[in-house]
Amino acid sequence: MNLPETLLEVLKKDGVVAIATLGPDGPHMVNTWNSYVRVSEGGRLLIPAGYFHKTEANIAVNNQVLVTLGSSKVQGLQGPGTGFLIKGTATFLKEGAEYDAMKSRFSWARAALSITVDSATQTI
Repeated sequence: MNLPETLLEVLKKDGVVAIATLGPDGPHMVNTWNSYVRVSEGGRLLIPAGYFHKTEANIAVNNQVLVTLGSSKVQGLQGPGTGFLIKGTATFLKEGAEYDAMKSRFSWARAALSITVDSATQTI
């Protein structure tokens, strides 16, 4: 999937990212920063994982994720600020070129969360 240009603009601005998973114990959510997210050549979202242990355990059982992100500094549908709801599938990378690139940029990363985007809906 080609990511919307507005979403790519949001990733360049300050903002928070929320990642929701569903596991045996119910829903779980973690946060990271827009500035940590990289987009792979294939359009996947790559996110350094320092902890994310519960997220990784949930994804091992159910790889479906919901992600929200936004920025007040990007024009939205009705005024200043916009956000997106992303639906996709996820996996954790612990080796390979994409992991190595994330590890070199974020020395604290123990893995890289890779999200294949199925849909990206602008919400505001």
